[in-house]
Amino acid sequence: MDEEELAELNEQLAAARSDIERLQAEAADAQARAAAATEDTDALRIQLDDASERERANAARYREIVVSSDPTLPAELIDGDTIEAVDASVEAARAMVGRIRTHLEAQSKSTRVPAGAPPRSAPDFSAMTPEQKIRYGLEHRS
Repeated sequence: MDEEELAELNEQLAAARSDIERLQAEAADAQARAAAATEDTDALRIQLDDASERERANAARYREIVVSSDPTLPAELIDGDTIEAVDASVEAARAMVGRIRTHLEAQSKSTRVPAGAPPRSAPDFSAMTPEQKIRYGLEHRS
């Protein structure tokens, strides 16, 4: 190997070392950005968890207000982790209460008994045998 080839190899080696140093610096920078992103992600996750907990607490308070303001709705039918879910369950409960009310009203109309006693009528003697007529007369004698 002559000096010219050796000089060329030294230049290539220097360029490769320069590339290695540049890549190492870029890798260190990428690792620092990744660590910062991880910290940001953790902070955002904590904020999201806090916001979710506040939403659940607000939905629970909203549910209690709805239940106390409308006693016709059974509390067991109203639930949800969000205000939208509580609203949906309130609508479903109102629909169910309406269907039950309609059913009960229809049922009570069909089994309605008129007030007062039915008018008295004389017995039908045409269907009675002579013996039954005599027995009826003896039983109802004053």
